[in-house]
Amino acid sequence: MTVKRRKSVPAVLLHKAKKRGAFTLVEVMAATLILTVVVLGAAGYRYYTALDVRKSSMHTAGARIALLLSESWRGVKGIETYDPTAHFGTDLAITASGGSSAPGGFTLLGSYTVALNGVNYYATLSWKDVSTGLRALNVVVAWSHNGQETNSVADADKSFKLTTYTTN
Repeated sequence: MTVKRRKSVPAVLLHKAKKRGAFTLVEVMAATLILTVVVLGAAGYRYYTALDVRKSSMHTAGARIALLLSESWRGVKGIETYDPTAHFGTDLAITASGGSSAPGGFTLLGSYTVALNGVNYYATLSWKDVSTGLRALNVVVAWSHNGQETNSVADADKSFKLTTYTTN
């Protein structure tokens, strides 16, 4: 009986065959590091996106409040006895407040606090007769942009100003 001899396989080929099927520790650590950076970046992106959406929502609400007050006041020809608390009734959570002054040259009509979506907006209404039969109506709405609780217009750090004209 004859014994067949197997051909020997070079050691280099055996080493390559083993390497193809497994990962080294360095490769696993590098992949873990890359994955960690991607996950942390995505989490940070989501956080700052949500924060910016909240800030833009507050700015939009402030602008809408200013427009609502301005247009409703203009609708009654800018009279000096306009009272938004009586005009809106229970449709808008608005109360009279104090603490604001009118811009230079304007006469203060009143200061009000509007509560909307858990945020206090502080509105200051003022007017000025520009010429005979023409009146400028000024509305300034202020709020805290950093999300902290505010108790007065002095705590506010953002504002929206709107001036419109009406004939009287």
